[in-house]
Amino acid sequence: MRRGRGRDFGSLWVWRDKCVRDRLGWYYSVATNSMPAKYLICKRVAVNPSIDGMDMDGLLKEYNAALEQFLMLWSSVKSGSIMIKDIPIAETNLLDLLTSIVKRYLRACNFCRWQCRIDRLAGGKLGACRLEAESRVSTFFHHQGEEIVFRGSKGSGTIFFTSCNMRCAFCQNGDISTDRFNGSIVTPYMIALMAYKLRLEGCHNINWVGGEPTIHLHNIVEAIHEMSRFTVKKVSDFEGELFMIRSINADMPYEYAKSINNAFYADEFNVPQLWNSNFFMSKEALNILRCLMDVWLPDLKFGSNRCSLRLARTPWYWETVTNNIKQIHNWNEDMVIRHLIMPGHVECCTKPVLEWVADNMPEALINIMDQYRPENYCDPYSPNYDPAYKDMAKYPSRQEIDEAYRYAKDLNLNFEIITFEKYLR
Repeated sequence: MRRGRGRDFGSLWVWRDKCVRDRLGWYYSVATNSMPAKYLICKRVAVNPSIDGMDMDGLLKEYNAALEQFLMLWSSVKSGSIMIKDIPIAETNLLDLLTSIVKRYLRACNFCRWQCRIDRLAGGKLGACRLEAESRVSTFFHHQGEEIVFRGSKGSGTIFFTSCNMRCAFCQNGDISTDRFNGSIVTPYMIALMAYKLRLEGCHNINWVGGEPTIHLHNIVEAIHEMSRFTVKKVSDFEGELFMIRSINADMPYEYAKSINNAFYADEFNVPQLWNSNFFMSKEALNILRCLMDVWLPDLKFGSNRCSLRLARTPWYWETVTNNIKQIHNWNEDMVIRHLIMPGHVECCTKPVLEWVADNMPEALINIMDQYRPENYCDPYSPNYDPAYKDMAKYPSRQEIDEAYRYAKDLNLNFEIITFEKYLR
């Protein structure tokens, strides 16, 4: 059967915009199966077969050497000078190494900026995320509410993990971010099956989100390793296993038609990886994700640590998130930045955020979102309501929203086509 190239997605009007194509060119190529996702390139990077016996210093030294090889190979793939089908899969490869590193990190967890150093495998004592080693997924589905570059024509393949490492009082996913027992316990293989199902049904990416995905890094890395083994020849083998994830699928009882035309590159399962995160992650986590994520969706919410402490009980926010976003930019990765306009926070949050983007990456795509609504502890009609947040128990005014857009326009930011896409068709 001839392999498809995601024509519905590739022909969307938004891709005719040169700026969008320039900023998201790699992601577009992987989404249309014109290029292999990064994880397929990782399989071709050989590492020392003795990684299981290495200490952490040895693993990180091996990673640094493998990263150089990966970046050179990725560059050659992007330029078209090398086809991965001409490079054998390494028996012990970079995906094996990444899996070993994150499992070792879990013994003294350093996935996010809190650096709790809790042994999540041993259990008992909990860190900021309140999780042990297991992961729970509340649901997975074709998400039609993301930016057009991600939802496309058939949706973003979204996998919602529970719990979070921040405490945003107004969280719109408060039911899953504040309840670590919400959702179903899943294995990495089950997560990989979710990705397989969504991609065969036409989703344009796998959207790792929550809650917060960073705190599930170990299981996500292993799930990507699992999906890297999927081939065209094994498609029929997986059909009988999809019952394991049926109850978590929010698309049920509706069934999307599946087609291998949506999902393969040179007979290997292919899907771009999207990191949809609060970006309150550690440098260690960011370095692991560098080899795996094809596009990034960071949330730059607060313009000061004063606001992040009050509204999200999160210190070190500004320096952590801006440094991580700047690193992604320095790596020349595909990215869309999100910022949510909050009532009463245009001067203290929105304007400093927009100024920072203008000063550091004025060409970056940014979505300035106006869909804040009082949720979680800010909702007066919720049993969780806390009067301490009564100033947040309202919508942003039309004046505040217009002021945010006017300020972004004055800074010459690249926001209009992403923010206003529903009005530009």
